[in-house]
Amino acid sequence: MSSMEGSRVPVVCHFDPACPFAWVTSRWLLEVERLRPIDLDFRIMSLSVLNEHRELEPWYREFNDRAWGPARVCAAAAALHGTAILRDLYTALGTRIHLGRNKDYDAVIAEALDELGLPAHLADAAHTGDFDAALRAAHQAGQDAVGEESGTPIVVVDGAAFFGPVLTAVPEGDDAVRLFQALRTLAGMETFAELKRGRHALDLP
Repeated sequence: MSSMEGSRVPVVCHFDPACPFAWVTSRWLLEVERLRPIDLDFRIMSLSVLNEHRELEPWYREFNDRAWGPARVCAAAAALHGTAILRDLYTALGTRIHLGRNKDYDAVIAEALDELGLPAHLADAAHTGDFDAALRAAHQAGQDAVGEESGTPIVVVDGAAFFGPVLTAVPEGDDAVRLFQALRTLAGMETFAELKRGRHALDLP
């Protein structure tokens, strides 16, 4: 029996709900959870915070400005209902944003809250700064885990944090497990720092 099969592996996924790459990575981790004993936890981070004061191309500035809404609602939900709510809230939001291609974030947020039976007034957080301190703190926790400024997703395995893995499609079955085993191997090597190649188009509906 491998160490992966014999003990539960702590895993944390830091996500921005608007990021399509974080969505794919999160679905991969849920597939791994289905197949192997891992303790998977979700935490919010924010591309809007990360890129707040950067000069960006107009399309990406618009994306980041709009991404405040879902991230703020996640921060509010976590603050008022506990971080465990993020797993289901992320799925409810992401299914609509990434699979349903719905970019009307106000409608997405309202539908997701209703689906989970969460108070509708949480949607108000999308357009205020009431929970920005909590969002910034959660975001910074992810940055501190990696040790340098990083985008999303951030995945922490066995206490070692990575930006990524960035995936263009969700690995399933044995492929999902093989990738996770590879990440655990890298997590156990303190000398490993970075690995990257070109991206293909995301494989989303």
